[in-house]
Amino acid sequence: MIAGCGGGGHSPKPSSDASVGAPIPHTETATATTPLHASPTPPITPPELVALRAALTSALNKGGPQTGAMVYDLTAKQPLFELRAGVGRPPASVEKLYTTVAALTELGPNARLKTTIQGDGHLGPGGVWHGNLYLVGGGDPTFGDGAFNTAWEHGYGPTANDLVHQLAHAGIKSVSGWVIGDAALFDELRGGPATGYAPDVPDFGGQLSALAYDHGSTFKKLNPGAFAAKELVLTMHGAGIGARPLNRTLPAPTGTTQLASVESPPLHVMLKLMDVPSDDFFAEMLTKQLGVRFGSAGSISAGAQVISQQIAALGLHPKIVDGSGLSRSDRSSPGEVVDLLKTLWNTPNGRTLAASLPTVGLDGTVENIAQHTAAQGRCIAKTGTLNYVTNLAGYCTASDHHVLAFALMIDGPGNWTAIQLFDHMVPALAKY
Repeated sequence: MIAGCGGGGHSPKPSSDASVGAPIPHTETATATTPLHASPTPPITPPELVALRAALTSALNKGGPQTGAMVYDLTAKQPLFELRAGVGRPPASVEKLYTTVAALTELGPNARLKTTIQGDGHLGPGGVWHGNLYLVGGGDPTFGDGAFNTAWEHGYGPTANDLVHQLAHAGIKSVSGWVIGDAALFDELRGGPATGYAPDVPDFGGQLSALAYDHGSTFKKLNPGAFAAKELVLTMHGAGIGARPLNRTLPAPTGTTQLASVESPPLHVMLKLMDVPSDDFFAEMLTKQLGVRFGSAGSISAGAQVISQQIAALGLHPKIVDGSGLSRSDRSSPGEVVDLLKTLWNTPNGRTLAASLPTVGLDGTVENIAQHTAAQGRCIAKTGTLNYVTNLAGYCTASDHHVLAFALMIDGPGNWTAIQLFDHMVPALAKY
């Protein structure tokens, strides 16, 4: 959380001195040089607001005409700055703010995703399971190997070892049939709309699947679900349980028996794992989860529709085609993003959203933005980056402890050039 986020008890900054612009009283002794209906003096803009607007305007002008921004003072409840705030642009990973809010609304911050082993058969003498075992995926993006999870998921996420311990406790020593991955909860499309739903390993770091292991890893011709079953079998071998994996996925038949289960960390933890490093794989896995639970299918398109519906319920109508923002067909304006942040601020879901964001100058995708400036440690923000699209949106605590919601969107310049402009704009917010 950012320092001083509570800040609601501070009085708004005055737009002018109390005595400036007051009408001259109507008295019986008024003369011709003291008109009865004097025009009020225009309000004086406070110097700190003049400085903020000048800094933002200068930086955005350097970014070119395809820029937009909005800044809103949540404490004073007034807009501070707008430039092309209503123009829709590719939000890039700022889209994950919408995904985060929809997931919190539909699933709740403590929701967990389950991965199970289902048995089709029975346990016989000598600990032999007569039949097949099915590793059934529930769309958990954190399931995998313990060492991988320690390195990539900060130690969060269930492991194959957790499941194998339960099989051993149940007395299973070997499996006569196959160990089969079941990824039927989601569709079989491995990527997002940006690649025509083909695998997009450079952006996702793996392939999408309802049964994913080590961030959607695959091996040779094995799909993610079959790879997960193979890794489970290797872990079973390490525990002395004989088994063999099937090299393709199949849905578990009805009437199976649950033999083991593990759960993901709660959603609020997964959102932090998504938003701090801007993890596209997590975003689309959660989007498919929303689609299968609250929409028409376990697909990105169905999930994006659920996200759109939830955001529309807040009075906002950005164009949402995925959950990660990788598609350039996504469209959102700085005004819509700030309206979302304004609506969510100081609500239960808003506090969880804020806790999921990285801190400027300190961690995640904003670690190198505005380092060693007034903004370091005082602003939290979601980045959004595609080639020649560079966005930043979040909250900043100003010098008088007012909390500002902001969205800065720069199209055109190279990403590094735009980040250098953020290095000027974000400290200006913190100094306000």
